[in-house]
Amino acid sequence: MIVFTNASISQVSEMYKAEIFNSKGIQLPYRILYPKNFNSTQKYPLVLFLHGSGERGSDNVKQLTHGAKLFASDSVMDKYPAIVVFPQCPAESYWANVKIVNQSDGNRSFDFPAKGKPTPAMAAVIELLDSIVKLSYIDRNRLYVGGLSMGGMGTFELIARKPKMFTAAFPICGGGSPKNVKRYAKRVKIWVFHGEADDVVPLYHSQRMVDAIKQAKGDVRFTVYPGVGHNSWDNAFAEPELLPWLFSKSK
Repeated sequence: MIVFTNASISQVSEMYKAEIFNSKGIQLPYRILYPKNFNSTQKYPLVLFLHGSGERGSDNVKQLTHGAKLFASDSVMDKYPAIVVFPQCPAESYWANVKIVNQSDGNRSFDFPAKGKPTPAMAAVIELLDSIVKLSYIDRNRLYVGGLSMGGMGTFELIARKPKMFTAAFPICGGGSPKNVKRYAKRVKIWVFHGEADDVVPLYHSQRMVDAIKQAKGDVRFTVYPGVGHNSWDNAFAEPELLPWLFSKSK
């Protein structure tokens, strides 16, 4: 029996196969988890998870720090057979096309342009995804994406860039451009999470995205954790309904 409640990242990484994706000069490390008793003649949902800024690099391990053990736990793998991909953003790049401004009071503000070319890391992720979804054993009606902080921002941007690809998304303590919401509001089911006391990425950034999705008649859930700071991903991963909600969604 595999239990990862207090597992180290090295123990979790043994479950995920290490790979490298080459995209226009960019090397994108990623880890991929296959279902138990993987059978290439069957169809499996795909989960893409985008890590936060603190896990950037090239070691192909740090991106598993948050979330990886959830999908690799024995009970989850038994109940929800899926292919799970954790790419690692290069240290010099960022998932989302966002301008970060350091303010005089010590806080930061985030400006999300509605248009513009993807970052090298985002472009590489899109190319990686395009190659994976072509595989015969991927269920294209059940493609999911989620992420935290920088990865939450990347989640909002990715579904805006590929609105026809994804079925459901779960951005955690992220943000994005409300101007892009109409591209995916009626296509992608979304569950947004944020800590009310987040002083790294203020709650405002998720709130305005949820408001815009609702205005566009989208299907969105919003969970705010009172008194919780930036690490609201711990609360989100502990949500008993997160995975049942996610894996129940199909086009």
